[in-house]
Amino acid sequence: MHAGPSPRVRVKICGLTNREDAEAAIACGADALGFNFYPGSRRCISLAENESWIRELPPFVSRVAVLVNAPLDEARRIAASPAIHLLQLHGDEDTEYCRELAKAGVLFIKALRLSGREVFRDAEAFSTRNLLLDAHVLGEFGGTGAHSDLMLAAEFARTHRGMNVTLAGGLTPGNVGEAIAKVQPYAVDVAGGVEAGPRRKDTAKMQAFCDAARR
Repeated sequence: MHAGPSPRVRVKICGLTNREDAEAAIACGADALGFNFYPGSRRCISLAENESWIRELPPFVSRVAVLVNAPLDEARRIAASPAIHLLQLHGDEDTEYCRELAKAGVLFIKALRLSGREVFRDAEAFSTRNLLLDAHVLGEFGGTGAHSDLMLAAEFARTHRGMNVTLAGGLTPGNVGEAIAKVQPYAVDVAGGVEAGPRRKDTAKMQAFCDAARR
C-alpha cells in the first residue's frame, strides 16, 4: 500500500467464510478480502482448516487476517502464513504491540473505533500508515453494521493525509457512494452490507457495492 491520493477507492470485502464467496468477491472487483480469525465473531473461521484454499486465491488480491487482541506470537504466526498478506488489528492493541509487529516486518492495518476526537491523538503512533475507521459500539469490536460518524471520519481523513484511511461501519451498496464523497478514503470495507444471510455473501450485493464505490 502507498500513502497519498489514489486514482480510485479500493474495496475490501470482509468476513468471508468460504471459497465460493471469496472467488465471487474477486470476480466482482474486490481489491482485498478479509478473513476473521477472532473467536468472538460470528464470521470466525479457522486458519488451519482454510489455509490451503485461501493461499490458492489469485495473488493480486490482498488477503487480510482480522485479529482482535491476539497474543503477539499468534499474530506473528498468522502473518507468516503463505495464505495471508497482512493483518488487520481490530481490538485494543496498543502502540507498543504495534511497534513490536512493525519491528518484525509484519504489515498491518490498525482499526480505530470512532468514539470521538480522542482517537485522533495517537493515530500516528501505531507504527503503520494503514488505519481503518469503524463505528463505535460499546462492548463490540466491529462487524456490527452500525454506521460510522461520517463527519468525524471526514475530519480524520482531512487531518491525516499521510495515512491510508479505510472507512468501515454500516456501509451498503446504497450508501457507499455518499460516504466516499464525504470522507474521500483510500479504501472502503464492507461485511454485513453485502451478506445474503449468516456467514454467506450475496454476489449481486457485492457487485453493486463495488460498482457504487467506483462511481
